[in-house]
Amino acid sequence: MDKMMFVEIGMGIDLHGQNVTKAAVRAVQNAIHHNSMPGIRSVLPGGDLANMKVNVRLAVPADREKLDLERVREELPYGQVTFEVVDGGMLTSSGILLTDKDDVNDLAYVVIASVEVGY
Repeated sequence: MDKMMFVEIGMGIDLHGQNVTKAAVRAVQNAIHHNSMPGIRSVLPGGDLANMKVNVRLAVPADREKLDLERVREELPYGQVTFEVVDGGMLTSSGILLTDKDDVNDLAYVVIASVEVGY
């Protein structure tokens, strides 16, 4: 990305089920669902949303090998999307183990997302 225009930060949690992808999707949704970029076309080469670059950095606390980046990508409807996955986020107790919610333990997975937009 040559020119970074926006950076949005979000947090996502999977309280039950220990699903790192669900927490990552929620983190990206949290980062992008509270803003609009009405002037973005005026700065993109050719005014085309296909020329927008989106880099998503995900800080995940566990199960990196289970992270489904294609599922996370579905949350980003425009641009050329790239990912960086780093250690981070948090594992914390949900306070209860619920087998009907697919819990294997009482851990809640917290993922942090940084969504960078530019061209």
